[in-house]
Amino acid sequence: MKKVIMIVAAMLVAFGTHAQKQWTLKECLDYAKENNIPLKQAKLKVQSAQEDVKQSRAALLPTVSANTNQGVGYSPFDESGADKTYYNGSYSVNAQWTVWNGGQNTNALKMSKLTAEQSELAVEETSNDIQETITKLFVQILYMTEAIEVNRQSLETSKKNEERGRTMVEVGKMSKADLAQLTAQRVAGEYAIVESETQLAKYKQQLKSELELLDQSTFDIAVPVTSDQQALADIPTMLSVYEAALMQRPEIKSGQLGIESSNLQLKSAKAGYLPSVTMSANASTSTNSMSQVSWGQQMKNGLGLSASVGVSVPIFDGRKTKTSIRKAKIAQEQATLSVRKEEDNLYYTIEGLWLDAVNNQQKFISASASVDSEQASYDLLQEQFNLGLKNIVEMLSGKDKLLTAQQNKLQSKYMTILSQQLLKFYEGKQINI
Repeated sequence: MKKVIMIVAAMLVAFGTHAQKQWTLKECLDYAKENNIPLKQAKLKVQSAQEDVKQSRAALLPTVSANTNQGVGYSPFDESGADKTYYNGSYSVNAQWTVWNGGQNTNALKMSKLTAEQSELAVEETSNDIQETITKLFVQILYMTEAIEVNRQSLETSKKNEERGRTMVEVGKMSKADLAQLTAQRVAGEYAIVESETQLAKYKQQLKSELELLDQSTFDIAVPVTSDQQALADIPTMLSVYEAALMQRPEIKSGQLGIESSNLQLKSAKAGYLPSVTMSANASTSTNSMSQVSWGQQMKNGLGLSASVGVSVPIFDGRKTKTSIRKAKIAQEQATLSVRKEEDNLYYTIEGLWLDAVNNQQKFISASASVDSEQASYDLLQEQFNLGLKNIVEMLSGKDKLLTAQQNKLQSKYMTILSQQLLKFYEGKQINI
């Protein structure tokens, strides 16, 4: 019994430790790279493409096949005295090799290699998408966590104001109507916290889903220390980020490989006008049970060897080759346009991130000054309200302005940090918050 209790206790401790794990952004990214299902599916496509490369390489070699045919015969009216039932067999080995077909086989091998490279780039592209999504969710969680703390501090102030109001009502310095407004502000603060916590839980659930954490009963992140200086860090120029991204982003590299593949496709299509050369060889023999010669001797006597070289010259193929060439040229244009489209999309994405970083940084600077100003104004309003120099409406308005300024500062801070990190990511650097 004691042993069972110890095992259960150990399991509870282990579960508690596991459930209380707080995930850093790096741990989230590393875990997703290993466990995300779309990423696993992309990796399986790489394995499939690699098998196609092996198949294309093997197509350059001769094919060899062995064949045998065994038969039974029956001669019911044979009066020679021999067995009326007899057996015969044939045996052959055939080899065939395409010596030259205008380079179609070699081009097919090159295209399969390019396809394999594109599938590897697709893994990288999927990984990038996952990392961006996780980073955005992580930053949203950081923002909501700090926003909740600001709301809690605001709620504490509302509670103190409400308590102060009750005291003032008791001594006749405040009406019950004014106290009701203080109570309403306190209730609104409580609702804001509940709403923020609900939104925070949703962001955590989305992040948990991205990590494929189906067996976790609870999920939380390790909140890093973020300073105002991070939001004030220098922002790289848009063109420098774009030029760096053009050199290393997988979607651009994949598009360029698509152009190479379409060029090979055109070469293969043009090979349809060229002759092809094949070589074949055959070794065959046969046996029959009606023969008086031994099976081994029959195999030897019946052995025949042959070899041939074939040349096929296309004359008229029902426009098949011409159609293939036309379609290959169209594919070339499509591949070129696809790369241009990817480059445009990349430019606009980076431009959007850069504008977000610059604008949010300016908002953060402005919001920081606004928080200082509104805090000083609200402190003065409270003093004047306590002395009866300001009414309840003015004090409540001042508190709302302060809370709005604090929330604006937080939002612009984390949106600036997010845009800065994504710009670094597009430059080819690691995300680090």
